[in-house]
Amino acid sequence: MAGNSNLKDSFKQRQDEFYTQLSLIESELKHYRQHFKGKTVLCNCDDPYESNFFKYFAMNFNALGLKKLITTCFATSPVTGKEFQYYVDNSGQLSFIPSESNSPVSAGNERKPYKVEITEVTDENGDGRIDLADVEYLMRNKKNAMTLLDGDGDFRSPECVELLKQADIVATNPPFSLFREYVALLMEQKKDFVIVGNQNAVAYKDFFPLLSDNKIWLGYNSGHFWFKVPDSYEVKKTDFKIDENGQKWRRMGNICWFTNLDIEKRHEDMTLFRNYSPDKYPTYDNFDAIEVSKTADIPCDYYGVMGVPITFMSQYSPEQFEIVGLSQKCGFGAKSIKFYDDYKEVKQDGTPTGSTGKKTNGNPMLAGKPSSGNYYTNGKEIVRSLYSRIFIKRVNTNEN
Repeated sequence: MAGNSNLKDSFKQRQDEFYTQLSLIESELKHYRQHFKGKTVLCNCDDPYESNFFKYFAMNFNALGLKKLITTCFATSPVTGKEFQYYVDNSGQLSFIPSESNSPVSAGNERKPYKVEITEVTDENGDGRIDLADVEYLMRNKKNAMTLLDGDGDFRSPECVELLKQADIVATNPPFSLFREYVALLMEQKKDFVIVGNQNAVAYKDFFPLLSDNKIWLGYNSGHFWFKVPDSYEVKKTDFKIDENGQKWRRMGNICWFTNLDIEKRHEDMTLFRNYSPDKYPTYDNFDAIEVSKTADIPCDYYGVMGVPITFMSQYSPEQFEIVGLSQKCGFGAKSIKFYDDYKEVKQDGTPTGSTGKKTNGNPMLAGKPSSGNYYTNGKEIVRSLYSRIFIKRVNTNEN
């Protein structure tokens, strides 16, 4: 059984490696520059010399006024040690320069996790800027250290948690399959962070309360992002490409940045211009709220509870809206007033699917047959199920 578990974990690891482009990192982190001065930054899901997070912070170390940069990698990362050959001496100190007192680390397929700690970055080659051409010089500086980790480099391991405790801010792209665990650890350690994640996490029952309590919010950029993936990644029919260098890429939808660092965007009100009318904004069959199918269509003159798509969170300002709850079985303050156990699911042609309406309890429901897709009926009423909705109210200081 242990062997099967390890095989499953290994497969999941190979399919859970998405490397963020430097341009995406720069586009987001330029809005956080004021937060980094005098701080220790940790990138704990990043091979120090393969990760673009390391590249960004190493190249901007002085411009950001960083105190320290720490990066670590996981033992089974498909890219660990591929781009740079490094060597280790008897004390565990690593170097890119071979000598009589050290030996190669990543011989054959063997890959060992390591950490890099940067406390000083200087323009050693005199080109007027800090770039990855200065990597060798970075590690020649005695104030910087590159050492093997004792364990496998998992962010949950004791030694990596100790590194987390040293950090002021965490910035990385954690494994999507471990996102819940990763965020839970950050919250447990009370760390500031800016990380990449899937926007569907908004609807996770253990994550949504952090959003509704304004402990976490979305950053500036979201949408479909292209990520570099390992050679072992299987070819996909869609959202997949191989560039002229043979590098595989995968496009992921609903990607966004999550943070708990205060940013200007969080305090910017949406411009609302739609007017409310009952025919344009129907009331749910099972929630005391109106349906707003697009965030851009939030009415400017309605102050009751509204259901909006989870993409609303990318424009959420706590000074403009109050989060009431989430339209799922867990509820979080949004209570369903009707259930559909005695309803049957029906196809567009009227053929029953064999399922009951019990499976849709907690989802937002509207009266009427949809133009496409299945619906539910008890012989008298017809209702259709919608995707998850976040329930919100306007913050109105002038409400009558």
